[in-house]
Amino acid sequence: MHAKEELLACVVARLIGAARHVAVGAASPIPAAGALLLKQRNPALRLSFLHKRTGNPFTEGSRELFDLAGQGRIDVFFLGGAQIDGEANINLVRAEARRFPGSFGSAFMYAVVPNVILFREEHSPRVLVPKVEFISAAGNPVALLTGKALFAWQREKRRFRLESVHDGGDIRGETGFDYDAPQALPRTPPPGEEDLALLRGPVAKEMAPNYPEFARRVWKLQ
Repeated sequence: MHAKEELLACVVARLIGAARHVAVGAASPIPAAGALLLKQRNPALRLSFLHKRTGNPFTEGSRELFDLAGQGRIDVFFLGGAQIDGEANINLVRAEARRFPGSFGSAFMYAVVPNVILFREEHSPRVLVPKVEFISAAGNPVALLTGKALFAWQREKRRFRLESVHDGGDIRGETGFDYDAPQALPRTPPPGEEDLALLRGPVAKEMAPNYPEFARRVWKLQ
């Protein structure tokens, strides 16, 4: 058996692929776990975590992160939103009469990082909407990963295509925007034994200082 978070981390590692430098924002434990899993196989992969509690290289907030991105030195970044629509716009400002902390450079990162992965664990019509109420950032992601499915972004059509589902369910009914889908929809491959060994061993150990609550919940680490 595996946890849903472990499956999602494996998908993240596959999406990162052959990147040289991956940056992960604050409060993003699943993308961080996926990046660390890939680094176990590719020690040369450079990782930058804004959430790192000790030894964080970003001494002036996110200035260094934005500088690296503007210089083309970050290959992969993760973005999410209170709302995500079928044109890959994200909303980090307001939704359903609620206000959120704000965009925090997401429009800049979306525009300059060549491979942006949209990630939101919740998969519901409340989050995946026909049109966001406010556009915080617009761009061309490589994929949208949720807790229920993986979508690829079709740049020419500016439209998502459903690639796989994690555990079945009514994906079309739980998605507020329209998308393309193959006739026979595959299941997302589960983690292999080696993946789980790495996640539950060195990855969990490295995650624990920065994401202690996540490590306790998923891997029972104290």
